Amino acid sequence: MQNMLVQQIQSRDNAWFKALRKLVDDNTGYRKTGRIWIEGDHLCRAALQRGIVPLEVVFAHSYWNAPTHAEFSGIPVRQVVVADALFDELSSLASPARMGFVLALPQAQTVVPGVPTVVLDRVQDAGNVGSILRSAAAFGFRQIIALKGSAALWSPKVVRSGMGAHFGLQLHENAGLDAVDALQLPLVVTSSHRGERVQHLALPAPCVWAMGHEGQGVCQELMDRAQFFARIDQPGGEESLNVAAAAAICLYASVCRAGG
Repeated sequence: MQNMLVQQIQSRDNAWFKALRKLVDDNTGYRKTGRIWIEGDHLCRAALQRGIVPLEVVFAHSYWNAPTHAEFSGIPVRQVVVADALFDELSSLASPARMGFVLALPQAQTVVPGVPTVVLDRVQDAGNVGSILRSAAAFGFRQIIALKGSAALWSPKVVRSGMGAHFGLQLHENAGLDAVDALQLPLVVTSSHRGERVQHLALPAPCVWAMGHEGQGVCQELMDRAQFFARIDQPGGEESLNVAAAAAICLYASVCRAGG
C-alpha cells in the first residue's frame, strides 16, 4: 500500500513540480493555493508534534535512499521523490535539507478576546517576524495579529525563521485595528523616548504588546490606544534596538512580572 502512494519525478516540466516551485518562489502564494511549503526535518517534526498531518511529503532522491527517511516515509499520505537537482530548486537553504512537507493553510479564525497577544505593526523583515513569533511562543503569547503591511506570516522565510513556532500559535494576518480593539486587553507599546523602563513597569497580565515597523516604530493609531508605554534603556548608546530583540526583552519582562 505504501508504494502506491509514492511518485517519482525527474523532470522540471512536471506540472506538480512547477506548481510547487511557484509556491516556494511566491511569498504570498499560500494565500491563493491554500498550501504551505516547509523544509527540513526540524520543521517537519515540529508540525507532526502539534498533530499536523501533511498533504504531501517530498524527498530528494538521495534522502529517500538513506535510512533516515524511514521516520517520514511511513506517514500515510502521498510521497513524492524528486531528483536532487530538482529539490535544490525548491530549497532556499545554502545546504538543502533534502525533505519537506506540503501543508494545508490553517483556516482563518476569529480573534480571541482576553488571550495574551503580540501585534505586528508593519514589521516587514521576514527574519524579524519569525524571531518575534519564536519569542511569543516561548513566553506564552499564543496569538499573533499582523496588521496590514506586515510580512506574510506563512512565507517560506518567515516559517524558516520561526523554527516551528507557527504551529503553536493562532495567527491572524492582514488585520485592521478593529482586531486589536476586539482583544479587550490593555495595550503596551514600546518607545525609545517615552514611558517607564520596562523592568520597572507594572505590566498587566494578560496584555497585548505592539511591535512596530523597523524604521517608523508603532503607528499613531496604536499609540493612541495604548494604556502603557515601555522604554528599554540602552547604556551602550545605540539609537534603537532591533525590533525582534526588543520583542524578546518585552515579552520576557511580561513573564517575569506575571510570575511575581
